[in-house]
Amino acid sequence: MRVRAGRRGPGRTSAPALLVHTRTTDYRHDSIPAGVAALRALGGFDVDTTEDPAAFEEPLDGRYAAVVFLSTSGEVLTPAGRERLAAYVEAGGGFVGVHAAACTEYDWPYYGELLGARFDRHPAHQPGRAVVEDRDHPATRHLPPVWEFTDEWYDFRTTPRPTARVLVSADESSYDGGGMGDDHPLAWCREQGAGRVFYTAFGHAAEAYDDPAFRAHLHGGITWAAAPRP
Repeated sequence: MRVRAGRRGPGRTSAPALLVHTRTTDYRHDSIPAGVAALRALGGFDVDTTEDPAAFEEPLDGRYAAVVFLSTSGEVLTPAGRERLAAYVEAGGGFVGVHAAACTEYDWPYYGELLGARFDRHPAHQPGRAVVEDRDHPATRHLPPVWEFTDEWYDFRTTPRPTARVLVSADESSYDGGGMGDDHPLAWCREQGAGRVFYTAFGHAAEAYDDPAFRAHLHGGITWAAAPRP
């Protein structure tokens, strides 16, 4: 098992830790290194990274405040890893999916339930407008009511709205090729068992991770998912 640990200065009390999984068995985003660098720069968390599915075959409870799937794709866990991840979330662990995390583990029904929706397709990478539906959340309270951004504007097979709290949705009139119509969520949060789940479809290009608003969006979502349960 290979896990690359973030720097945790000697003699310093460790911050809450994230396990960031970046394995891909399908399309691989060039932005993954920029995403890892951004997560390390957010502050408030130690960051361990891995592309080894064996990292999930050991207990995660008590070691990580949240697991982050950063633009993973395809099947990225072993059967034992799936069981461990599900047990971790159900017992109160946090889970965060970024961008292509929705293109992951299509053969595992639980993962689709956990995330809330699965990727279907996307138009060209282009500017557009996102509508902030809910600004009473750490991932969105810093955003304007209409957030202008450049990304791939993912379409999903179904809307997550029945089981999720939608935070941001797409204004399909602002770009070409949208396929979901008036109900097009892009970022949301939900509860799974005793755990919290946050997902954002943004984050295709490396430049996104240099954007202060997007970094704050990520930080707020991760902080919410990783918060200790009452």
